[in-house]
Amino acid sequence: MKIRVATLLLAAVASVSSFAAPQNATPAQPEQKKLEPAEHTFILHNFRTTSGAVLPEAKIVYGTYGHLNAAGDNVILLPSHYMAEMHGYEWLINMGNQPGKALDPARMFLITTELFGNGRSSSPSNTPEPFHGPRFPVTTIRDNVEAVHQLLTTELGVRHLRAVIGFSMGAQQAFQWAVSYPDFMDRIVATSGTAKTYGHGIVRLESEITAITTDEAFKNGDYTTEPEKGIQAFGIVWTAWLYSQEWWRRELWKTESPNATLAQVIDNYRTNFIPHADANNLILQMRTWEQHDVGSTPPFQGNVEKALASIKAPVLYMPSETDLYFPVGDAQYEAKFIPHCTLLPIPSLWGHPAGAGASPADEAFLNSHIATFLKTGK
Repeated sequence: MKIRVATLLLAAVASVSSFAAPQNATPAQPEQKKLEPAEHTFILHNFRTTSGAVLPEAKIVYGTYGHLNAAGDNVILLPSHYMAEMHGYEWLINMGNQPGKALDPARMFLITTELFGNGRSSSPSNTPEPFHGPRFPVTTIRDNVEAVHQLLTTELGVRHLRAVIGFSMGAQQAFQWAVSYPDFMDRIVATSGTAKTYGHGIVRLESEITAITTDEAFKNGDYTTEPEKGIQAFGIVWTAWLYSQEWWRRELWKTESPNATLAQVIDNYRTNFIPHADANNLILQMRTWEQHDVGSTPPFQGNVEKALASIKAPVLYMPSETDLYFPVGDAQYEAKFIPHCTLLPIPSLWGHPAGAGASPADEAFLNSHIATFLKTGK
């Protein structure tokens, strides 16, 4: 029994699923072999970030499912979320004999890109000096979109997307795509993410950054061993915002780990939320998150409402009703300015990860409505 958040939020997150499952009377049936994405790396030379820093060699790791058709009109982009890698959208993809999934690699060419800072794409942890560790420039969502635009157009020869579908920081990227390249796609789907990070979200992120940086072992980012206590404190602060208050009251972690106690759940998130995490990578992606604002895109001069009004593609906007990261009220505000927007909150107690199918009901709701939207635009 695996709690779905384990594969939804992070590439290698160890969630409540690490608790022992009860023994079954009948042996488990062998699992069907799962479809795996093909892994690729795209290198950008002398990549200039919005801050003005130039990375002599920047890389984007990405995965592909399926194949580009002759017409070139079956491409869907799935940009990754916080610290995730290319497997982060398997809740939406038919990985082999899975009816009800919105995306079918047998008919679609799916591209899953990884954000700067995840430890695989260019990151503080894997970039040589003068940009190693805390000296890595803060890369914005717009930087990530520009890098992937180069990947699509120069490496893959993709000139148009059927859709951009994103969860969380992937939703941030979806909105940025819609503003930066309004004619590049037919559809936008954004789940559990907004077009701008507002003040309360920045306060939350600052509290998580502070949890890491106040560990003496952090040494202003020039640590020789990971600041373990700081990372554990970060994990607890992060977890406090992850699910709804009602999720905790009802002890919904027991839906898939029935023997787990609250103390075990808390300790698991503290010690094993992001195994083998690098502190500078964690902070870099939080800084990316903090700075996101489609209004900063030229020529909108900081006006997020005008930027949203410039979006041409139909948008399916799916906030979680109980998200504490991206409150539904922020989505309701933004939706008013998007010309062709369907606002469809996810009815869930699972908070932020509802936007990545955290429960079976969430997954079914998302797949059903996204599949319909891809066909009809409604």
